[in-house]
Amino acid sequence: MTMNSHDYVASLVAKAKAAQEIANGFTQEDVDLLTGAVAYALTKPEVALKFGEMLVEESGMGIPEHKQAKMYGKAKGSYFLMKDKKSVGLIDVDEKMGMETYAKPMGVIGAIIPVTNGEATPVVKSLMALKTRNAIILAPHPKARKTNLAVTTLIRETIAKLGYPADLVQAIEPEYVSVETSQELMLQVDFILATGGTPMVRQAYSSGNPAIGVGTGNVVSIIDGTTDLDEVAEMIVRSKSFDHATSCSTENNIIVLEECYDAWAAAMEKAGAVLLKEDSAEKAALLKTLWPESPANHDLNRQIVAQGAEAIAKAAGIEVPAGTKMLMAEENGGYGNDYPFTGEKLSPVSGIRKAKDFDDAVDKMMKILDYQGKGHSCGIHTALPERVTKLGEVIPVCKVCVNQPQSLTNSGSWTCGFPISMTLGCGTWGHNSISHNATWKDLLNFTYVSRPIPSFQPTDEELFDAAIKAKVDA
Repeated sequence: MTMNSHDYVASLVAKAKAAQEIANGFTQEDVDLLTGAVAYALTKPEVALKFGEMLVEESGMGIPEHKQAKMYGKAKGSYFLMKDKKSVGLIDVDEKMGMETYAKPMGVIGAIIPVTNGEATPVVKSLMALKTRNAIILAPHPKARKTNLAVTTLIRETIAKLGYPADLVQAIEPEYVSVETSQELMLQVDFILATGGTPMVRQAYSSGNPAIGVGTGNVVSIIDGTTDLDEVAEMIVRSKSFDHATSCSTENNIIVLEECYDAWAAAMEKAGAVLLKEDSAEKAALLKTLWPESPANHDLNRQIVAQGAEAIAKAAGIEVPAGTKMLMAEENGGYGNDYPFTGEKLSPVSGIRKAKDFDDAVDKMMKILDYQGKGHSCGIHTALPERVTKLGEVIPVCKVCVNQPQSLTNSGSWTCGFPISMTLGCGTWGHNSISHNATWKDLLNFTYVSRPIPSFQPTDEELFDAAIKAKVDA
């Protein structure tokens, strides 16, 4: 390292600003060509697998083939959502209201990249920036610095091949990757797009610059026994074991109605999960392995993050069948720091609770979210629409997934309507500025032009109902 963090970041920002000034003159055709080319180049099967293998080797987390699939789903999905959409100049005309909307870039975006999704996140965020004529600087986690540089290098080569300025996309170079450099980046850019740990996201919001960040994930799902339990079990295990649960979007806690608990547990076992009973020695050993120092502070053992269920069981001295994909720990006691299975575990481990009935399940879900994960997501497997409505009305989350595998849908997928994204807004519940999954639209400034129109002011008789006036005037 030859420069301090401030000067190094300043040098990147200067290059980004110069490139972005050129991008100000791009046409819609320019940005559509750029985004299409980058999406195509980065999602070739051999390329996506190479980056997946690279990240697993560098971070020690996850499964290469699952990271390849993530690149397919997220990078291709985000491109699909922006393909053929207007993002340059005049993008909307409302003749009735005399309004015109013009889209403009924000400038230089600072992007915080997590280690858990260090292969796809830089691609998705770069596509978002290119679509909106912004420049972007990618700041990776230290355990993903080499992968981030490799991904960014290919993006830059693709941009340059088309004759555009490569400095529209830059990466913090490996020797400069640090918390201090990321913090400095957030101070010098025009906008921050933060995906990462809670401390880093909080720093983004406290930087003094506008930011979009995500809240803590601790997804809770309810099983009520009104749908096929074998199908439910298959979905949950597939979701929880995908990429060894690197995503915060997976089923961290599951609440099961008593009437179907035993049948559900049997279905889960058949699907590759192992249930550790409430007061068993196995559960105690797993707890000690996940939180070896201070479970009361939820100080998670980083050596088990995004590791396979069999590897975690072996570390805990628990015998499990070959092919075990998921561990489940019964947690029917309290909530919070003294019951760490109620929080996020970043591994194929879920906390399991029984509920007397649906109302009890909703109450338990609320208590878990009060401890951790409010704002993010919840799920339910049910055939009863009124139960879905109940969650939609009362649960403080931004996404409710119905009869779906959580980690494969709440960030968007080809089989649900949530926008495909790597940045999931959690509303004010999660101390976020947005409630939706962030997309390219969130990286635009808008200029609104108003032209005179005939007055549409109503009379008082038209505006106020007679019933309202009667109640007020009584």
